[in-house]
Amino acid sequence: MDGAALTVSVIDDLGSVAAPEWDACANPGAGTPALDPFTTHRFLHALERSGSIGTGSGWQPRHLLVHRGGDLIAIAPLYAKSHSQGEYIFDHAFAQAYARAGGRYYPKLQLAVPFTPATGRRFLCRPGHEAEGTEAILQAMARLAGENGLSSAHVTFCTEDEAARGAEAGGLHRVTEQFHWANPGYASFDDFLAALSSRKRKTIRKERATAQGFGGTIRMLTGDALQPAHWDAFWQFYQDTGARKWGTPYLTRRFFDIVQQTMRDDALLVLAERDGRPVAGALNFIGHETLFGRYWGCVEDHPCLHFELCYYRAMDYAIEHGLPRVEAGAQGAHKLARGYMPSRIHSLHHFPERGFHTAVARYLREERSAIDYEMRAMAEFAPFRKTTD
Repeated sequence: MDGAALTVSVIDDLGSVAAPEWDACANPGAGTPALDPFTTHRFLHALERSGSIGTGSGWQPRHLLVHRGGDLIAIAPLYAKSHSQGEYIFDHAFAQAYARAGGRYYPKLQLAVPFTPATGRRFLCRPGHEAEGTEAILQAMARLAGENGLSSAHVTFCTEDEAARGAEAGGLHRVTEQFHWANPGYASFDDFLAALSSRKRKTIRKERATAQGFGGTIRMLTGDALQPAHWDAFWQFYQDTGARKWGTPYLTRRFFDIVQQTMRDDALLVLAERDGRPVAGALNFIGHETLFGRYWGCVEDHPCLHFELCYYRAMDYAIEHGLPRVEAGAQGAHKLARGYMPSRIHSLHHFPERGFHTAVARYLREERSAIDYEMRAMAEFAPFRKTTD
């Protein structure tokens, strides 16, 4: 097949691709836990089947498939976007500037996992086809944007290597930040605490004791331990958090039913119960090297319970299962005091209009300098013991 023609097609329904074919590119050589649970066929198809994306959502699937002959060698979860919600790499300033200049910013193209601020591969290539697959996807995105008169194309939460490759092809490499927890091989949570300054160590112990004294029990549920009733409870938590933070939650109730059916081995639900009733929960997804914290909510307020369920229990799980990293989602400088350190997040941006492309490039250079300064400053406030090496 080496001499066969390379072709790129666009599909609007992930159901038209067999899961094993998709996952041979998205999740090569692994099953569960996946290399990245969010780019698996089962996760992305759950978003489509549940109506969380598609008609009326502002996320219209335009997935790219790259074939060499009859073999699928690369894929990309691509969407036509009519707004900038659910992305977490904020481009509202770009949209406003484009409109002020007389342009129409939406629709745009977005290569991303909807509603998921988690770093992972975005140019999903079969092993051995990385170079040609990535090049084909980049060219296809630029061509789609140009031929359809779109303002822009974006690749968000990609790897640093992918962003660098895209920049070599003429895209703009953007750097922002998140807070991630690194596990260098702790044998226990106490090992982690031993790496902290005395004051921070005491603060975390106090927070955990306060949270665990809320008057109930905390359970870690995954696989067959997850039952439909747990999702009924979590839906209430999710609705409450969504209403308070951004108005309308992105995911539908059916999404969680599908997760129960097809992804319960990928999910970790940390559930707090009091008097036999679920009162708070944190939903994580399990990757091969990373535990991804995604959603939290509660129907009762208890001091420090959020920290316990979202951060400390995630760290417990990572230590027990030898995962090198916990990503606890977007934003939140309060994570720093709990051992989550600032980490660079990479994205890639393409603007066919050259004048606007140049203006954004200038903005991103200034932004990167500010991010670098902020990360250095925050590192000074890290909770870890200072060394004199």
